[in-house]
Amino acid sequence: MDFEIKVLLATFVISVVCGLITIPILKKLKVGQIERDDGPASHLKKQGTPTMGGIIMIIAIIIAVTGSYIFLAIKGNQNLGKKLLPLLLLAIGFGMIGFIDDFKKLVLKNTEGLKPSYKMLGLLIIAVVYVLFLVQGLKMSTETYIPIFKMYINIPVFIYIPLAIIVILATTNAVNLTDGIDGLSSSVSAIIITCLTVIGISNQVYEVSIFGSIVIGAVLGFLIFNLHPAKVFMGDTGSLMLGGVISGLALYLKMPLLLLVIAIIPVLETLSVILQVAYFKKTGNRIFKMAPLHHHFELSGWKENKVVVIFSLVTLVACFVGLKII
Repeated sequence: MDFEIKVLLATFVISVVCGLITIPILKKLKVGQIERDDGPASHLKKQGTPTMGGIIMIIAIIIAVTGSYIFLAIKGNQNLGKKLLPLLLLAIGFGMIGFIDDFKKLVLKNTEGLKPSYKMLGLLIIAVVYVLFLVQGLKMSTETYIPIFKMYINIPVFIYIPLAIIVILATTNAVNLTDGIDGLSSSVSAIIITCLTVIGISNQVYEVSIFGSIVIGAVLGFLIFNLHPAKVFMGDTGSLMLGGVISGLALYLKMPLLLLVIAIIPVLETLSVILQVAYFKKTGNRIFKMAPLHHHFELSGWKENKVVVIFSLVTLVACFVGLKII
């Protein structure tokens, strides 16, 4: 626990320093946010705000994991240090897919960005590699924890692998949809990752508790610049990375079903989009004023800060419930 606190604080400082260095560079490169014309009118003033800020968190995470690996190796615990690397590679992999998309949109001025099929293919490849590594590389069992019933069930490997891949892709997409208001995705993600880290500590899964602490520190450092009014946005670089981390930690803990509870806000954001599209196609009318869900509340008169606070509190309560039912 002592080491986790130290790496969290160290990563927080690294993230803040990275932010101070990176944001002026993004401004100089004119990597600015492009707002939707049909979005909330209050968002139009954000046009031009630096984005791709997810690289701040990724750089901080890489530095912190590298430092932790060296420290653990010196202390004779190199095996634990090695177990951090798959989680790091998962985060970098998803972050790079988002970075390529952001880079094409914002630097190369290609409004289409990375083609959805290419983006999904990239995410799928990384997800498949990670799941196969857990099953084949680490020889991890396919036991999956069932919350409430507080029991594990064995899932046949040929069913587990596609289900685990779906969990990663669905979580990544859900966190990506949650990114749309200053500080929302970063606040919600920090709380969810904290919950998973606490579980890692209580279950003595130290690679999860250490890596989770590192990511929490990176997100909190980024949040200083991302709170309303945001000085930088994370872009797909950050949201895809955070989605990958959340799903990766949950699978490592054998608790992917717990995400339905603790990640309730990303789940609701995704459902709001699915329902909106399906209902509009069928009736020509809309259920929500705008999807994802956070925009509905904005157009209903909620200020951005109120949406972030309420959604974060809902996530916090959901995480307490999640800890209770395991």
